[in-house]
Amino acid sequence: MNKLKIVFMGTPEFAVGILDTILKQNQHEIVGVITAPDKPAGRGQKIKYSDVKDYALEKNLKFLQPTNLKDLDFLSELKALGANLFIIVAFRMLPKAVWSMPEYGTFNLHASLLPNYRGAAPINWAIINGETKTGVTTFFIDDKIDTGAIILSKEIAISETENAGNLHDRLMILGSEAVSETLNLIAKKNVHTTIQEEYPNIKTAYKLDKENCKIDFSKNADEIYNLIRGLSPYPTAWCNFKDDDKEWNIKIYEAKKELFSHEYEVGKLITTKKEIKMAVLGGFIHIISLQFPGKKKMLAHELLNGINFSENTHAF
Repeated sequence: MNKLKIVFMGTPEFAVGILDTILKQNQHEIVGVITAPDKPAGRGQKIKYSDVKDYALEKNLKFLQPTNLKDLDFLSELKALGANLFIIVAFRMLPKAVWSMPEYGTFNLHASLLPNYRGAAPINWAIINGETKTGVTTFFIDDKIDTGAIILSKEIAISETENAGNLHDRLMILGSEAVSETLNLIAKKNVHTTIQEEYPNIKTAYKLDKENCKIDFSKNADEIYNLIRGLSPYPTAWCNFKDDDKEWNIKIYEAKKELFSHEYEVGKLITTKKEIKMAVLGGFIHIISLQFPGKKKMLAHELLNGINFSENTHAF
């Protein structure tokens, strides 16, 4: 089996889990890491490193942080690393000058069963759409997003109560297994790829934004519940509470659903000393944890210790 010389490209925690597995197995050599440039974050706008950069510093790995992937100096530095394989995990779209460079090509690990959920947020959208299974796929990069020839896929069940954070962690483990198997196939020159099928109604993992994270009260209890868990713990589902002349923009981190026929107006907030629930189509959404503007995340009963809602309060 050939010992591969790898350049690893990634940014978030998910990518760190995969990189760590490759390093610990010590079957192949990581000759360089490519990650996002540093950027200011948070209220203080302090410079923040990517999770992958933090890991590269900890492990004393050589890393590059290009702002322009077509820059000739960067391409020259990348070539000088002498890699024969590039691995991409949660990075960004690459120009052909990059992905076509190594002898054994460039493969990507994507957190879905392709061709479904191509795009930026596959873990979130699988839960939001109520899927009962998902998985990971390795494929060779081409000139489009997540469309290249599939090397292998691994499937996992989604429980009806887990959130995106839980699924992320399980897929990171599954992804590490998939990358290890893919590396073995490439090292043994035993790769047999499958061209992705194109068919109507392929589901897309759209980039998450303020609009598609907002709770839509025209949806039913199942759909709203799936949105909340599919966006938890980040970036979180949100809506507004209105109580007479007061209005708050709130984030909902955790909830449970109760399927129940009722006569309440959709959006009505029903509270006791310990419970907040919202009337929705086909039932109720019981809020377990939430965040009010200017406050920390808290449990519903903690919030109710310091605020009283009137009978007129509703969510929208």
